[in-house]
Amino acid sequence: MKFVLLDKITELTPGQSIKAVKNLTLSEEYLHDHFPGFPVMPGVLMLEAMIQLSAWLIRVTDDFAHPIITMKEARNVKYGHFVQPGEKLELEGKILKREGNLTKLAIQGSLNGNAIISARLTMESSDLDLSNPRMVFKQKQINADYREMYVLLTQNTLNNKQ
Repeated sequence: MKFVLLDKITELTPGQSIKAVKNLTLSEEYLHDHFPGFPVMPGVLMLEAMIQLSAWLIRVTDDFAHPIITMKEARNVKYGHFVQPGEKLELEGKILKREGNLTKLAIQGSLNGNAIISARLTMESSDLDLSNPRMVFKQKQINADYREMYVLLTQNTLNNKQ
C-alpha cells in the first residue's frame, strides 16, 4: 500500500523550493488506531509527507528523469505539535545543495503559520537497471505515471507547464 500524503502542491520553483498542503481528515484509516479517542497524524507519516514533498521538487527539477527518489538521511528532525483531523499541515521545502545524485533540503511544516515540524533531508535519485531493455520501458512508464500524478497535485494551483 502506498500513501499519497500531499493533497496539493501550491508552489514550485524548479531547483529552488516547493510548498504543499496536507488536509488531515478523520476518514484516513490509520487515525482509527493512532490513538483511539485522540486521533493524530503519526510523526512517521509527517516525516513521510516531507519526504514526498522533497521528491516532487527533485522530480520536477530534473524533468522526471529518475523514477527512484529515496531518503538517504534525515537530520535534526524536530516535532513540536500534533496534527489532528480538520487541520491543514502546510509544508515547504528548499534545496540547500545538489551534488551528483544527492540533494540536501531544508523542510518545515506548519499549522496556522506556526512551525510544528522541521528536518534536514538528504535525498538520492537513481534509475532502474537500464542495461535491461525491459527496465528502460518500465522507467519510462513510471516517469509518465509521476507526470500524471503531478498534474493532479497541481490542478488549479500551478500552470502545469513546469
